[in-house]
Formats: sequence, structure tokens, C-alpha cells
Amino acid sequence: MGNQEMADFQRKTKDNDALTALTAKPAEVQRAEGYADTLREILQQPATWRDSFRLTHGAAPQSLLAKALDPRPAHIVLTGSGSSIYIGECLAPLLQAGLGLPVQAIPAGTLLTHWRSVLPPGPGLLMSLARSGDSPESTAVVNTLLTEAPAWRHLVITCNAAGKLATQYRDEPRVSALVLDERTNDRSLVMTSSFTNLLLGGLGLLCDALSADAIEQAAVNAQAIFDTHADAIAALARRDMRSAVYLGSGAAFGAAREGALKMLEMTGGKVVTLAETFLGLRHGPMSFVHPHTLVVAMLSADPTVRHYECDLLRELSRKRLGMAKLVVGHEIPADLLCAGDVAIKTSASESNPDLPPLLAAVVAAQWLAFFRCLELGGKPDTPSEGVLTRVVQDFALHGAA
Repeated sequence: MGNQEMADFQRKTKDNDALTALTAKPAEVQRAEGYADTLREILQQPATWRDSFRLTHGAAPQSLLAKALDPRPAHIVLTGSGSSIYIGECLAPLLQAGLGLPVQAIPAGTLLTHWRSVLPPGPGLLMSLARSGDSPESTAVVNTLLTEAPAWRHLVITCNAAGKLATQYRDEPRVSALVLDERTNDRSLVMTSSFTNLLLGGLGLLCDALSADAIEQAAVNAQAIFDTHADAIAALARRDMRSAVYLGSGAAFGAAREGALKMLEMTGGKVVTLAETFLGLRHGPMSFVHPHTLVVAMLSADPTVRHYECDLLRELSRKRLGMAKLVVGHEIPADLLCAGDVAIKTSASESNPDLPPLLAAVVAAQWLAFFRCLELGGKPDTPSEGVLTRVVQDFALHGAA
């Protein structure tokens, strides 16, 4: 986010005290207080989403993506580590519905150790999702499958043009690489804009089925969170939150897993988290919801699914479970909300009803973790210092499983 963009943002949010107080500080103070990168990277998302859409719908990227699906694979497997596999979990149901192909997400670590038992029979397409492309298991998986499963082709989507995944296979015809704009290569330890832009990069496989209208609605939703909801989210983060449960269905379950990871990473484990489906919460995990537990509900755009989700939230209210709820979705019935709850209503897109609320839920979860980190005295750019690193350090790679 450039100086003019930051000035425009400050003007829009002059009554939004939580963000204004942070963005108004000089850049060197933001860096000293440890939040400059994360703040910039969350705020740049609407602009980078529009750019990623234009990039993936350009002639050369569309040719590359079409090549990945020709010949048509029997299966698509999405892989990555940490946040990247949660991108895959968001993408899998959306791609399967759009392409009419079996699509599943398998963590890179699982493929590294158990590829023989978990990789579907080929020929297939392995899509590797990566911010840096330098995690040890990322290239190890591709190297293994190029040798041991030669019928599989590979598509890399990464934010780092200099990473190993982007550079190591330039002479390998079975591997194609799509590199997103350098701005999406987040400098913060935690993935924020890289997460959402890699998600959009993967949706580029749907070609014309991913509309500019859906991207614009998603960008409008995110900007509305910045402009009008940041104070309410910050107020939730200031409460005595000791645990948080993130609920999502379908593609939003991957977003719930990412939200739970963001909070865990950014608070150094001081806030314990759980990600579940709405219906899955009843089967034992509901015991996790205590008086100091925040419930983050990512509602589906599908009316039938949303009925199930709302029933579960009403049950939590009847049982007086949880500290408060943060509910994000297109339609939020008024009776879901109790005193102290926060609702973020999103606009919809007819062409891609799932995408705008999904991205809004991810952004809301990013802010919640960001503000909770600051409230606990942490530094969002480098949380869990001495424990976590931006790129997982090299570790020993052993013989093929």
C-alpha cells in the first residue's frame, strides 16, 4: 500500500479508531512496534485481488492453466503446508463443482511420507500452492512424484518468482508455474494477502466461470470490514478471550482452519483454537466452548446449508455457550445475535455466491488475530519469535515411503 493509498484509507476510516490509531503512526514506529508488514498486507487485499484476477485472466496465464487441464486429468490433488493446505481445502469443493472432476487436498507432509497410499491413481494433476515455494517438503514432493508417479503433471501457483518451486523445473515439461504479483509475497511471518491471492490464483482454473463481478463484490466486502467493522472486531479482541472456535461448511471449512491457525500463530498459543464444521461441533467438540470462548461463524451462501448452520448457533445461544459470536455471511437472521455479538453482513454475487462471503470471513479472522496479538503485547509481523520462521527451515529428507 503506497503513501497515497494509505492517506485515502485514513480519510475513509477517520471514525474507525482502532485502525486509524495504527495507520496514523509513522512507518518507522509501525516497524518498531512490529505490525507494519501485517497491517499493509491485510489492507492491500482488495487491490491485489483485482490484480490477481486480471493476471490469471490474461492470455499467457489462461494458456498455461488450460495446458494443465489438457489432457483432462482423472484427479486433481491440491497440496501445500500450513496455510497453503487450507487454501487447498477452500479450493477443492469449488474446483470440483466447477470442473466436474474429483478434487481433494492432501498436505505436502502427508504426500512426502505416504504418497503411495494417499495419491489417487493417475494420470492426475498435482497443484502445489506456496507463498515462498521454498519449504523443504514442497520440492521434495514434486521431485518424488516426477520420478515415482511419472503420469502425474504438476501446476505450481506461488507468490515468489525466485522460489525453488518457480525456478527449479523450468526445463521439465510436466511442470508449469504461475507466479502471482510480488506484492502478494507477504513479508510478515503469517500469511494474509498471500493466502487470499493464492486462493484466487487456483480459481483461475475455472476460467470464465470466475467473474469480475464476484471479485468486485469480494473487494467491496473487505473494504467495508476495514471502514466500518474494525472497531467492533478490535473490541472483541480486547475481551477476556482464552479460546476460539471457528466454524465453516464446505469451502469455508478451509477458511475456518486458516482462521484458527492465524489466532494460534499470532498469539503464540495463548489463545487456544479449534476449527470444526457446524454440524461436526455437536459430536463432542461442543465441549470445547467455554465462557471465555469466542465463536467465529462463517455462514454459507447456500440457503439450505445456512439453515443447518443457524440452527447450531441458536443451540449455542440456548445453552449459553461461549463468550460471544462473530458471524460473517450474506444473510444473518437477527435472532442469531445476542448482546455482545458482532455481525458482518456481506454482499453477494450471482455468478459466484460462495466467494465474496468466503473471502470476507478470512479477512475478518485476520483482523481478529491481528488485534488480539496486539492486545496481548505481541508483534504481528514476528509472533512466536524463536519458535516459528517465515519459511520452514531445512530438515532431513529420508528415503521414499
